Amino acid sequence: MIENEAPGYETLLQLLPVSNTPVIGITGPPGAGKSTLADALIGQVVAQGKKVAVLCVDPSSPFHLGALLGDRIRMSDWYTNPNVFIRSLATRGSLGGLSAKIIEVCDLVKAAGFDFIFVETVGVGQSEIEIAGLADLTAVVLVPEAGDEVQTMKAGLMEIADIFVVNKSDRPGADLFVKNLRSMLAPAFQNQQEIQIIKTIAAAREGIEELYHCIQQINSEKRINSRRYWLLAEKAYQLISRKRMKDIDKAELKASIEKNADGFNLYKFISRYY
Repeated sequence: MIENEAPGYETLLQLLPVSNTPVIGITGPPGAGKSTLADALIGQVVAQGKKVAVLCVDPSSPFHLGALLGDRIRMSDWYTNPNVFIRSLATRGSLGGLSAKIIEVCDLVKAAGFDFIFVETVGVGQSEIEIAGLADLTAVVLVPEAGDEVQTMKAGLMEIADIFVVNKSDRPGADLFVKNLRSMLAPAFQNQQEIQIIKTIAAAREGIEELYHCIQQINSEKRINSRRYWLLAEKAYQLISRKRMKDIDKAELKASIEKNADGFNLYKFISRYY
């Protein structure tokens, strides 16, 4: 209802009660093992008799805008578990690793009585930092062969992490990668609490219990991240912008462009909408 903006969805959102359900963001570059890690964390939550919702933001087709549903393949063990809810959302052209409707959908799920909500992003790199505006806690998943650590810092992921997870840590160079990661983070430790770095092998369920306990500990401390307010302001800006752009239909734009294909000038075309 919310994702497709069915009539009455805005009224529903306005009537939602305030919820303190923690939202855990799982982000990082493609291939880091985010889905496998989320699958292992679900097992930890369920083992404690708690309920968890997982919102997987999948890549989408640029043509029909549907999700490719790749993430859900790795979580197939939980489909029939009554304590687990899994929903894939398409990015629908969003460049920031999240679905355009993720804020509203997440607020709806928060009101549904879950103990945890995991949001797994699509993994796109520099724009990935917008997850910090949504999540109460952000786990950044990396792998030992992530490459030049300075390049990783440029991706902006260093600035948003509450926990670093070095997954696939059985691979060569894992210890050196963790050491270099600690060295890069050392200057920041003077101004804030130390960011935890946890080694895992998600496929073998190694290190997952330690990661889950770390998530619980940080969540219980209710850390306040001032950067989150700036990112939330950005999300509010995006929501307002989308609302004002609601009357502009992409299919109509495409049809109009096709009619004027010969000698088409994009900037003259869009000037009529200014």
